[in-house]
Amino acid sequence: MSGLVTGEAVALGMDPAKLPSRALATTIDLVVYWTGFVGLMFVLAAATSSLDDAAIAAVSVGAMLLILVGVPIAVETLTRGRSLGKMACGLRVVRDDGGPIRFRHALVRGAVGVIEIQLSLGVIACIASLVSARGRRLGDVFGGALVVRERVPRQHTQLMPPAPPWLAAQLTGVDLSGVPEGLWLAVRQYLSRMWQLDPQVGWSMAERLATDVANCTGARVPQGAPPAAFLAAVVAERQSRDARRMFGAGGAPGGPVGPSTGSPAGPFSGPQPPVMPSPAPLPPTATPTLPPVQQVRPAPEPPRTGFAPPA
Repeated sequence: MSGLVTGEAVALGMDPAKLPSRALATTIDLVVYWTGFVGLMFVLAAATSSLDDAAIAAVSVGAMLLILVGVPIAVETLTRGRSLGKMACGLRVVRDDGGPIRFRHALVRGAVGVIEIQLSLGVIACIASLVSARGRRLGDVFGGALVVRERVPRQHTQLMPPAPPWLAAQLTGVDLSGVPEGLWLAVRQYLSRMWQLDPQVGWSMAERLATDVANCTGARVPQGAPPAAFLAAVVAERQSRDARRMFGAGGAPGGPVGPSTGSPAGPFSGPQPPVMPSPAPLPPTATPTLPPVQQVRPAPEPPRTGFAPPA
């Protein structure tokens, strides 16, 4: 489903990065990493001058693995696929379904990149990128990632429609593990570009995608609900689970708390207000003594006769 083409011959696909831009971004990253490695080696040479040759060799290998392997993996994980070279060239590493990468994707890309980029001087990576249909190298294929262009013309970028709250509440707790990554990619691309399609073509595509998603998840499309709304609700549910997995059991900061997080709130409950701690008691202070107030007796009330007094 990743290569889905509409009846208007519009391919629903992200813009993969070309080989020249990827090579330029990789060159910038390697220059930065090797510069840091050389500077670190000068510092270690001065600090380990009293050690023997075996210890110096062990420290050098450890520093090389840290700078050339550990740092790129950490940078891609923390920046969600945007290293210094990719930021300069307007590129980003994403998952096959278009979502942000995680540590395991960056780990596989970094480990394979040592062989196909640094040890082979980029020959293996260039050949794999030229052979691949989407310009992926071996690290991208094994890691389930893709390098895409982040700087695209404004008219080609569309926001995905929000999911209806009542429909998103019905999909809470549905099993999404059976949906393949290619189907997720097709759904995300359709939702981001559905406004560019003919209404009839877009409706038929949404029905096909909704049927495939329903068969993989076991959730039925509610009667009368548009298929595009069903797809948006499924994508919103997965994004909510990714946010809870990343930020903890409470979900994203300020996000709704539902039954999937273990709270007693129902699926229709909104954001819960934060519980403010009770203020600490103030220390006793001496209060000024006021003079006694003379008690003023009220005037006697006139007897009630049942008639209003004259004006």
